[in-house]
Amino acid sequence: MRDYLFEDKEIDLQFIETLKFDEKGLIPAVIQDVDTKEVLMVAYMNKESIKETLNTKKACYFSRSRQKLWTKGETSGNIQEVKGFYYDCDKDTILLNVKQKGVACHSGNYSCFFNEVLQNNEMTQRELIERLYDLIEDRKNNPKPGSYTNYLFEKGLDKILKKVGEESAEVIIAAKNQAKDEIVYEISDLVYHTLVLMVNSNVKVEDIINELKIREH
Repeated sequence: MRDYLFEDKEIDLQFIETLKFDEKGLIPAVIQDVDTKEVLMVAYMNKESIKETLNTKKACYFSRSRQKLWTKGETSGNIQEVKGFYYDCDKDTILLNVKQKGVACHSGNYSCFFNEVLQNNEMTQRELIERLYDLIEDRKNNPKPGSYTNYLFEKGLDKILKKVGEESAEVIIAAKNQAKDEIVYEISDLVYHTLVLMVNSNVKVEDIINELKIREH
């Protein structure tokens, strides 16, 4: 798969001539959330919309019903900032990685693929962390009697920091003992208490992800 990621460089548009368009001059494009990898929608592009997309870094498609180019979000404001452009091995399908503003579907759903036939119950690692974060945040906003999480929030920052310190020490001890099961257990405790600290300090999972992305370079 050839990719066109948007760095500070000029993109050679000659590749467009190698793509396989149908008899109407169109090629299907799969649109994917750059962060979650969720498929948001499928649209069609022609040569002009591809060039517009690459020039503006905003997703532009060809409307088969209106027979004209349309930039996603031009009326709704739900634009798609294009972070990556790919085409497949057969050169007959495009994949866009986008940062979606608002929702992708005209129905109001985030993704157009909301009609469920067979449910995938497996969560990605990021989804698991975000779900735990959301649960902790809900405990803070909607206290539940007997909740350990609420106990931490009630005791305040000093108690939360004490627990983060204690769990960090437990991780170190488990690592020194070279006990993998203990390391996994203690790191899990540390992650949980760190998330409690994040919620208490209004630090989002996205904030950490963005910082780690900066450190990639």
